[in-house]
Amino acid sequence: MSHIPDNADALLKREAAAAALTAAGYPVSPRTLATKATRGGGPPYSLFSGRALYRWGDALDWARSLTTPPRRSTSEADAHAGR
Repeated sequence: MSHIPDNADALLKREAAAAALTAAGYPVSPRTLATKATRGGGPPYSLFSGRALYRWGDALDWARSLTTPPRRSTSEADAHAGR
């Protein structure tokens, strides 16, 4: 069972960050976070003794930034793209 941290400053190893994001409704794998750490586009992280540590608040903000507002149909995306 995954645990969603109560504290935005909690530091999570990559596997725990992926599990917490998934439990919060943002399905992501540790492998995806690792790829994004290499190529860019993922949440910010720090290194401690060679291991990536993600601050929970940063990881959650990153996931939320990738989420669109609610839609009623797929055509709404086309309408917003044309602006």
